[in-house]
Amino acid sequence: MSTSPILQVREVTKQFGEEPQKLTILHPISFDIQAGDTVSIVGPSGSGKTTLLGLCAGLDQASSGQIFLKDVPLVGRSEDELAKIRNEHVGFVFQNFQLLPTLTALENIQVPMELKGQRKGVRQDALRLLQQVGLEARADHYPTQLSGGEQQRIALARAFANQPAILFADEPTGSLDAETGAMIEQLLFELNKQQGTTLVMVTHDLELASKTDVMIPIKGGRLQ
Repeated sequence: MSTSPILQVREVTKQFGEEPQKLTILHPISFDIQAGDTVSIVGPSGSGKTTLLGLCAGLDQASSGQIFLKDVPLVGRSEDELAKIRNEHVGFVFQNFQLLPTLTALENIQVPMELKGQRKGVRQDALRLLQQVGLEARADHYPTQLSGGEQQRIALARAFANQPAILFADEPTGSLDAETGAMIEQLLFELNKQQGTTLVMVTHDLELASKTDVMIPIKGGRLQ
């Protein structure tokens, strides 16, 4: 059985544009994340947190360096290859939910399962996740018929639909009021523990970050 970290980041950088206007968002960054850990990436606005999260999740390509997810290199992969890796191993929760507006709550949760090729039990598995986030009564509602908190609960259920090895969350409570954010926070940790997933989240909320096993502070695109 492999004892390698589930995520390895090696001298990763990210730049935009060309010289002489090239903008460096991330300077060389290296760290490891162990399977099962809960990790928060913290730092001021504009520090490169979300950029780093996207690179680790295979949503974007690093300018240099290497990232290994379950010992699989991400840098240099085609978009089709990255999509396959994400579908097999990754869940993602966005601050602005990113639910598909033409699909119901239940259908949004079913999408990752269908993309992965699951043929049996899709509806039942999606309904079970809806029950876990307390929204089985909203199964046939569209995103525009749901509150922000309800949409984020649906997004959480969708992120766990394929039982991902690692879940990335970008400011999962950032656009919610304090009471709703606290509920989402509790659900996030509960679902993560139930499924034994590794959790990596970007947050500006130091109280939330303090509840994770590991904090990775970033400022000006550099590890602190």
